[in-house]
Amino acid sequence: MKKHLSVLLMLVLASMLTLAACGDDSASDENDSSGENGGSDEPVTLTFFSSDGQEKAFDDPVAQKITEETGVVLEMDYPVGGNDEAIPLMIAGGEYPDLIFAKGDLGKLIDAGGVIKLDDLIEERGDNLKALYGDQIDRLRNSLDDPSIYQVGTYGVEDEPMKTSGTFQMQLEVLRELGYPEINTLEEFEDALTTYYEMYPEINGQKTLPLSLQGSDWRWLITVGNPAGFAGGFPDDGQWVIDNDTGETTYKFMLPEFKEYFEWLNGMNAKGLLDPESFTQTQDTYISKLSTGRVLSVADQDWNIGDARSALIQDGMENRTFAPLPVTLDESKTHQGLKDYGFAGGWGIAISSTSENQELAFDFLDWMASEEAQILVNWGIEGEHYEMVDGERVMFEEVRESLNTNSDYPRESGVGYYIYPFPQWGTGAVDSNGQSITRDTREQVIDDLLEPEQEALDAYDIELWVDGFPQRDELEVSRHGAAANFSIPSGSDIQIIQQRADDITEQRVTEAVLAEPSEFDQLWDAMIAELEEAGVQQLNEEMTELTQNVRELWGTN
Repeated sequence: MKKHLSVLLMLVLASMLTLAACGDDSASDENDSSGENGGSDEPVTLTFFSSDGQEKAFDDPVAQKITEETGVVLEMDYPVGGNDEAIPLMIAGGEYPDLIFAKGDLGKLIDAGGVIKLDDLIEERGDNLKALYGDQIDRLRNSLDDPSIYQVGTYGVEDEPMKTSGTFQMQLEVLRELGYPEINTLEEFEDALTTYYEMYPEINGQKTLPLSLQGSDWRWLITVGNPAGFAGGFPDDGQWVIDNDTGETTYKFMLPEFKEYFEWLNGMNAKGLLDPESFTQTQDTYISKLSTGRVLSVADQDWNIGDARSALIQDGMENRTFAPLPVTLDESKTHQGLKDYGFAGGWGIAISSTSENQELAFDFLDWMASEEAQILVNWGIEGEHYEMVDGERVMFEEVRESLNTNSDYPRESGVGYYIYPFPQWGTGAVDSNGQSITRDTREQVIDDLLEPEQEALDAYDIELWVDGFPQRDELEVSRHGAAANFSIPSGSDIQIIQQRADDITEQRVTEAVLAEPSEFDQLWDAMIAELEEAGVQQLNEEMTELTQNVRELWGTN
């Protein structure tokens, strides 16, 4: 009986609320047309779809402070399981969230009329964004044919790397046990793994795995495809190698350096040095293995193995966390890990054409580019996450330790969580008082080092791992940014042929790596022939034209 009464009361209340809402159409219309909050103290909810991230409520301390300053609550949505059909489904339905971070699918939204041009808004009310991008603002423009700005954010405008994943990473314990050898080539990398593996075939009661990869899903690109380019001495341009002088662009798997790398990986597999589950294991299994301390090396990025690092530290195995190394095919190659790409442009957050709060959404993005917002998203809240000491921000010790050892802490606290993919100044930027806008200062990174890391760096006579890599002033500045962030025209030959080529390489490279060494050349040649038949020459020509157009648009030709 009580249950029925409760339901009845709920229905009556819902009817009253509906009548109240219908009786105030003028206020609703005013709010919708202005895009503002209508003078109300109640925050406005903006829906936000991001192609990167995990489900999370906008309720942590930093998020609450953002709402306090902007009047905006974000209702965040992410693709389930990395589903790459989210944007096409959005377009098919014709309904869009207020804010969209579409990564490489922005062109599809532009073609469908799903996002608005931001040029006028930037000019009229985008003071923070104009100050942030300055003379780099042309890098936000869509194309030569349509030089409008549809998105902002994602990457820092002024970056100075204090960390690098290094692409190849080896356990600190392996380096220590072997007397901290110089490891700059694949041969030296393999020798170190072989020696340690022979000494310790088991770790913590489980079989030692010299090298493990995560090649069963989209991370194939990260742990299999990309390391081949890094070993070859090429910058990170996604699936491309680009001549910085001419802009000539080549689908990278066609180059001999890539064959050489995968032939080496094939040999590692034949010798029992490659985890046999490297191309079948799930991400959870991969992280679980790394967390046991029995995986001696990876070819991966820090952001993909952060959970494993945290687990190792929490289990007292700091010595089995990983050190980034500038490994290349041979000494003739120069590692490009610290290359200056400039502001990458390309990807960013757009405002949908169906949003009823377009101006508010824009003002929110503009505020995120402000000094106040940049300090908040990087450092958190004064008095809660950091304090001012002699006029400088100093992170509380417990917060600093949590950021360094607990991969869930940014999600729980908001500290550092809302940097990407929003507008960001970058790791090399300073605020109006001359202090670093981010926590990643040289001094801070040194303070955050684990004891085994410090011991290793002392042995190598360097202060940070980046000191062991070829420095920026030794490397060319990219004239096209990073090709992985290019906005590829929707439905273009580039998009169609590249997808075909990517499908071929992922399958055929995997087969070649796992084959008998005597079969490798034949399998590789068959893959090259298949790529040529798929139209890779046309792909190279059209990508070269696109690269040259980007350079012309940016004024870097």
